[in-house]
Amino acid sequence: MINYRHNYPLDPQDVARVFDSSGIIRPSNNIPRIKRMLDGANLTFSAWDEDTLIGVCRALTDFSYCCYLSDLAVDAKYQGKGIGKHLISMVQEAIGEEVSLILLSAAGAINYYPHIGLSKADNAFILKRSR
Repeated sequence: MINYRHNYPLDPQDVARVFDSSGIIRPSNNIPRIKRMLDGANLTFSAWDEDTLIGVCRALTDFSYCCYLSDLAVDAKYQGKGIGKHLISMVQEAIGEEVSLILLSAAGAINYYPHIGLSKADNAFILKRSR
């Protein structure tokens, strides 16, 4: 049985493992950076199979106007079971109806987000990181 946790302390090693398994590209070989990523988020939800982390959703929000969903990753063995969709619904419930949920999709996930009800935006801009 899958259980979900809100702002539960996450081990950066476990998160890196989920990132690698999920197919998301993150600096998983840089554990101090993963730790900083987790420390900087003010909203996290995680999915667990007993004591094993199998999904993580990390966001930054003001709880008033916007929320940036920076990571959504589910272990490949658990994909297709609605875990990612449930994690996003937990974010939506936490931020409320006045807050826009914004994310940048990885190329491989571009078709996933419309499938679960998100609309594509044509008015986004980005300055990419240099490393």
